[in-house]
Amino acid sequence: MDLITSAQRDELFNRFERSAFHLELRDDYGSPVEDTPYARWQRGEPDDYAWLDPWMTLMKRVTGEGRTVRRVRVVTEPHSPYVGWENSLTHLNAAAGEDIRWLPRHQLPVGLVFPLSGNDWWLFDDRLLAVGHFDAEGRVLGSELIEDPESVAECIRIRDLLWASAIHHTEYKP
Repeated sequence: MDLITSAQRDELFNRFERSAFHLELRDDYGSPVEDTPYARWQRGEPDDYAWLDPWMTLMKRVTGEGRTVRRVRVVTEPHSPYVGWENSLTHLNAAAGEDIRWLPRHQLPVGLVFPLSGNDWWLFDDRLLAVGHFDAEGRVLGSELIEDPESVAECIRIRDLLWASAIHHTEYKP
């Protein structure tokens, strides 16, 4: 399986035309760019959020051009420390134009099976998937690009199902 880097995946945001959707299924992620800010948060220290600037700039640009960026975060309650930190930052993503919703894992439809081996994925313009692959510590190994119509259709179905059930960030009270 060929994997692209996170930087290559982020380049897809320069090419999509209408919509990008991210399904997040993990309660913990490991990202070198987040290690220091996350450790500061755990110690109760302030953050200038400068490490988020490249993503926020990208999101402001693409959403300012009228394209949509949405996420559903499927999370365990009570939250893991990482998800608590992520929740505390989500207002910044929203300010940049992302529409983020939360879905507690215990509220998932009974019997729901996630496609793509239960990995996270980005869906661009209902035609291209960037499926995240992670190591045992939650560090991103890369993303697999998939354009198979059956896989894309299943992810569209899951997206629509979960989006309808998920709670908007401003209304979500963990």
